[in-house]
Amino acid sequence: MQTILGANGVIGRALSRALYSDADRIRQVSRAPKRMHPTDDLVSADLLDAKATADAVAGSSVAYLVAGLKYDARVWQEQWPTVMRNAIEACKRHGSALVFFDNVYAYGRVDGVMTEDTPYNPSSRKGDVRANVATMFMDEVKRGELRGMIVRSADFYGPGAVLSVTHATVTERLRAGKTPQWLGNPRAVHMFTYTQDAGRTLALLGNTATAYGQVWHALTNHEPMTGEYFVRLACELLHQPYGLQVPPRWMLALLGVFAPIVRENMEMLYQFEHDYRFDSGKFERAFGLTATGYREGIAATLRGTVPDA
Repeated sequence: MQTILGANGVIGRALSRALYSDADRIRQVSRAPKRMHPTDDLVSADLLDAKATADAVAGSSVAYLVAGLKYDARVWQEQWPTVMRNAIEACKRHGSALVFFDNVYAYGRVDGVMTEDTPYNPSSRKGDVRANVATMFMDEVKRGELRGMIVRSADFYGPGAVLSVTHATVTERLRAGKTPQWLGNPRAVHMFTYTQDAGRTLALLGNTATAYGQVWHALTNHEPMTGEYFVRLACELLHQPYGLQVPPRWMLALLGVFAPIVRENMEMLYQFEHDYRFDSGKFERAFGLTATGYREGIAATLRGTVPDA
């Protein structure tokens, strides 16, 4: 049994697809889980509840923590440590391995390329939270009390990734016949992980005994993507004329007074104002895989369907 904690989100779904041929059975765990496959087990659980989390993990060889919380720094500060502690204790109790799907917020602004060896130097409240829970997790692994690993991705995009930054600013605006938007500097490099690549990275690593005890970066295209190029590709694929709007920082700050999601994104703007280079070479060398090209990934995103589904 392999268990997905925080199932049915876009990464949980991608992981389920990738796991289907490897796992004897998949357990989907969330507040309102849904089957991806006829043989899936469904367990309703709140990961803030220690007993519910432990019960959900029971009988699992591997648990994948891919849960997302409301995009609010205060919520993260209050809830992420509890979610992580509950997942750790559940896996220790039942002898399950734990794979934690993380982002790069703990690194903060990096002048250069982000690798698995990049030190934690958070530049935001959300980054502080991520650094703290990742440290909590790896401390347990280093002490030999937990068999686990961290798998990090860059900002992701893909079919159904409605919480990705490019969904509202590019995909939805193009579908509505509006001009795409970009945050920060559209000429700065900003690399993205395709959701299906994230799913197969998690599934492959979770089923590779020698991968544990380490940090890995999810399979990500090496092309130095920029906002301008991302939008050009999207417009070309939809046979629409290229256009791009870039709201100035002062306008975003003003919008943030009335729109909480904009306000919460302000502290993360450094990721779009400066180059954001993400390297998955360690995974590629270990497994000989190549990431999905941006043209293919953006085309699937605009269609809203997974090519191999």
